[in-house]
Amino acid sequence: MSQALAESPIFTEDDYYNLPENIRAELIDGQFYNMSAPSRIHQEILMELSGTIRDYIRTKKGPCKIYPAPFAVKLFDRDTTIVEPDITVVCDQNKLTDRGCSGAPDWVIEIISPSTASHDYIRKLKLYSDAGVREYWIVNPLTQTVLVYFFEFNDLKVQPYTFQESIKPNIFDDLWIDFKEF
Repeated sequence: MSQALAESPIFTEDDYYNLPENIRAELIDGQFYNMSAPSRIHQEILMELSGTIRDYIRTKKGPCKIYPAPFAVKLFDRDTTIVEPDITVVCDQNKLTDRGCSGAPDWVIEIISPSTASHDYIRKLKLYSDAGVREYWIVNPLTQTVLVYFFEFNDLKVQPYTFQESIKPNIFDDLWIDFKEF
């Protein structure tokens, strides 16, 4: 190991919660990753998806809660990883704290920004799978595609969709999300 790497600080949950108010970052394996401001289309998709999912949960009077970013998710017991998914759905109320979610959410949606693409496609895919997230969607506004990973059966198989299709989340029995409406 190089001297520089040996001296790199390992940041923790305390460091994350002590960041200045104007700094948005995720803490992954003890390292901070800055997050830039999202684009307008990113925010439009986030609002439409959040509203559709929220309305479905309200109609069904289910136990799940939906949280758009920024919302802190501490995926593991260790205090060196806290992420802020674009959309987080939590169905186990015992995982909710005053600070966010402690444990794996049931469903996570990331909306790709050019600056975070590899982060969401690679690093967070592995994190969410390892943590026990049941379902992970990667929404790419540029290519107008949605990749759906259903981890519940330890299967990393991906199901690709386009914005011309309706997509059924695996964690709900009768919710269909029609991306054409967005």
